[in-house]
Amino acid sequence: MKKSDVALLILVVSVSIAISFFVGQSLLGKSIAKEVEVETAEPISADIVEPSPSIFNKDALNPTVQITIGGGNQQPFGN
Repeated sequence: MKKSDVALLILVVSVSIAISFFVGQSLLGKSIAKEVEVETAEPISADIVEPSPSIFNKDALNPTVQITIGGGNQQPFGN
């Protein structure tokens, strides 16, 4: 590239950046600081709450036990 090509490229890029900056500023407008009220987080306590006895009891179902419906010789779907 010649020096004149580089200079023209720098000029075009500079003008493009300036135009996009001013167009962006005109579309967005000035930023206005607004006061916002936010909730504060409650501190985590070390107290342990006892779980509900209606859910956690000796007669409750164990979701980790594999359940087989019908006979044990069923083929999986897709085979």
